[in-house]
Amino acid sequence: MRRKTSARLFPSCAGVRVAELAGLRQARPEDSKAVSDLARSAYGHYVEIINTVPAPMSADYSAFIAEETVLVVDGDAGLTGSLTLMERPDHLLIWSIAVAPDAQGTGLGGRMMRYCEGFARKRGLPEIRLFTHALMRKNREWYKRLSYIEVGEEWVGDKHRVNLVKHLG
Repeated sequence: MRRKTSARLFPSCAGVRVAELAGLRQARPEDSKAVSDLARSAYGHYVEIINTVPAPMSADYSAFIAEETVLVVDGDAGLTGSLTLMERPDHLLIWSIAVAPDAQGTGLGGRMMRYCEGFARKRGLPEIRLFTHALMRKNREWYKRLSYIEVGEEWVGDKHRVNLVKHLG
């Protein structure tokens, strides 16, 4: 897959100015451990709730960084956010969104999600898809508040996945 250039990734998108996501940049190969650490800290509290390890906690971020679009938000003490995006011909898949525990509740996740909408619109993609575990109720409620619609459920290995979509009209 052709690597995306920073100039294409970071224009103002759908009313979300880059300044609203200070520190946003494309992940580099040397960021893979930090992205993995961020995912483990952001998703770690779900292990007890879902009785399994959330997929982002065991992902191969070196491969994602090489093959897909991984964006990170730098903070004062390291990464505060990450997005793992898969651009497909008819949609953008948000494979993972992670916010550091000390940055949760600050609005960073919402700004990252709005950025994804602009990212998809700039590429002419009509919808965004994502998934979450069925027992991650707070996530499901949050996605619904962001106008995502649950469109189905499936089991992927030991994970009971809920699929969601947002049409970008």
